[in-house]
Amino acid sequence: MLGENEEPGVVGKLETRNHEAAASSFSVPRGTGNRKQIASRGVPSSEALYFPPYNSDELRSFQDKDENATRNLWNLEEVGNFVFSKKYQSKYHEIAVAFLRLLCEKITLSGEEISAFVSSNSISKATFYNRVLPRLRRVGTLKVERDTVIAQESKRKFRPMRISLSKTFGNYLLKIGDSWLAIVDDARSRNKK
Repeated sequence: MLGENEEPGVVGKLETRNHEAAASSFSVPRGTGNRKQIASRGVPSSEALYFPPYNSDELRSFQDKDENATRNLWNLEEVGNFVFSKKYQSKYHEIAVAFLRLLCEKITLSGEEISAFVSSNSISKATFYNRVLPRLRRVGTLKVERDTVIAQESKRKFRPMRISLSKTFGNYLLKIGDSWLAIVDDARSRNKK
């Protein structure tokens, strides 16, 4: 049943507009001819960090009522929650925290030690090497280095892996946080004048 000011077919027009908008969301990259690709649906989950609401029960307080940072520090498990959410990715979170804990004890791990960690904890190699390790590396919690070794007998090259802790994750977030604090302070000081 139509209302007083409604026209018949408006719904059809809106649907047509939505179909036209959906069709225009396809993009044709340069150099690919007429091949169409679906437009991006946002940030891939593999490249995202988890930020629960600042007043969530998942977080210990980090600021007072006047928005001044408190001096308490989060432990490894709490920091790991930003990389792999305990709520949504509990298995990845558990593996990542256990690995980072081992890395904190030894500072540097060789390929053999990493392999021993994976097998002794009954972790799937695919999960560790394809999901957990790349994400920890991408966000900057650890650094992966490879040494090129040439065997004298066979002249074959192999590149053993060496993993160590990295400060990049902290420096990255500090830069974001410091920049935001400067923006807020600048806006507030200009507003007071």
